[in-house]
Order: sequence, then C-alpha cells, then structure tokens
Amino acid sequence: MTARESGGYRGSAHAHHGAMPAELTELLAEVVPPGGGFGHRQHVHLAYLAVRRHGAGAADRMSAWLRHIAGYERAPQKFNATMTRAWTALVDHHLEADDDTADFAGFAARYPALLDKRLLARHYSPAALASTAARTGWREPDLLPFPWSS
Repeated sequence: MTARESGGYRGSAHAHHGAMPAELTELLAEVVPPGGGFGHRQHVHLAYLAVRRHGAGAADRMSAWLRHIAGYERAPQKFNATMTRAWTALVDHHLEADDDTADFAGFAARYPALLDKRLLARHYSPAALASTAARTGWREPDLLPFPWSS
C-alpha cells in the first residue's frame, strides 16, 4: 500500500481499535502522530521498526500489518505485496549498511531518499507496480535491480 493509497488512516482513531494486533497497535502509537495520517513517512517508519524487531521476517510482518490496515480502511485492493516487500528490503539494506542509527529520526536524516515515495520508480515501471502480479506477490524490478541484487 502506498502513502497516497492509504487514504487518510488516522492513527489515534484506529490504533486503539480492538481488532488491531497488539504489536501493531503499539507501533502505530509510536509511528502516527496524534491526529496525523498514515502517509509514506509512517510506512517507512513502520518498516524501520519491523526490521529492527523482526529482521528477516520483517517483510512478512509488514505485509500482514498493511493488509490489516487496508482491510480496516475497507480498501484491501490498495495493498501491494511488491511495494511492501521492496520498501521493507530498502530499509533493511540501509540498516545493514549502517546499524549505528539509534532512532528513526536519525535514520531518516541519514537516508532522506527513503522518504521520497517516488524512489521505487527507479526500479519499477508504473505498469509493473500496478500489475496483478505485483499486487498479490513479489515481482522483480523491471527497470533497475536493487543494489543488493547486482
């Protein structure tokens, strides 16, 4: 799910909803400012926390969380498996390269390119990301391989 597609998720209203998994509720309280939305920065922040907590399992955890949020927002079609995995992998790649960042603010300041929601456009054409294959599973980049793939 992209920041644009998340469509007005409001953390404080939804973070305490009984159906939210406890870990997701806890993390959303940290990621989404009171009265704030769940945009691209919040997606990247959640990926940062997922990678820190779950390492290799972060992409699966992020997928479950974002599917849950999309379903809660009654917009399950907005979830994109490739985008979720790609963003989580990008965050993981940067954390592996530089694990000295103690918090997300420092990480974001050190890697501002991750806050550019157009970053995946270097790797994927719009058609590739919009495809059913990308929405439902992993699709390799069709423009430029990721740095760890070359």
